Amino acid sequence: MTTLARWWALTVCAVLLAGCAHLNSGRQNADPSAFWSGRLALQVDGSASQSFSASFELKGSAEVGELTLFNPLGGTLARMVWQPGSATLHANGEVRPFASLDALVAQATGAPLPLAALFDWLHGSNTPVPGWQADLARLDDGRLTAVRNQPEPSATLRIVLDR
Repeated sequence: MTTLARWWALTVCAVLLAGCAHLNSGRQNADPSAFWSGRLALQVDGSASQSFSASFELKGSAEVGELTLFNPLGGTLARMVWQPGSATLHANGEVRPFASLDALVAQATGAPLPLAALFDWLHGSNTPVPGWQADLARLDDGRLTAVRNQPEPSATLRIVLDR
């Protein structure tokens, strides 16, 4: 995979995990001390199928948080930090600031993605998101799967949490 393709896959993956930062602060699961770690895999289908996997640490809440992705040897691939009004992506030796996480999503994917429920899913609440179907049946075993059927291309996000 080329460096550009890896950066693209990394950015999409980071956006999938951290894209929920634009949620309002009144959410019931806005726990700033929340922490998850594990592995994730993203498969994007279509004419140019892409897949990406990495270890991760996600901490904070939809309002203020940080997501770090790691390679198999434990080196940092990327780090996203967000707070109200800003989001920063640290990857490939570059720091890319954005006015908001919505702006980062639009830049990275070309369109907004329906990701507002991720923190709820991780907390065990199956908040519906148009076009996405989350499977929380194995969350007690540390496994979460979310499938996007619309808009195209379809995508599958798999998360395995450390225990």
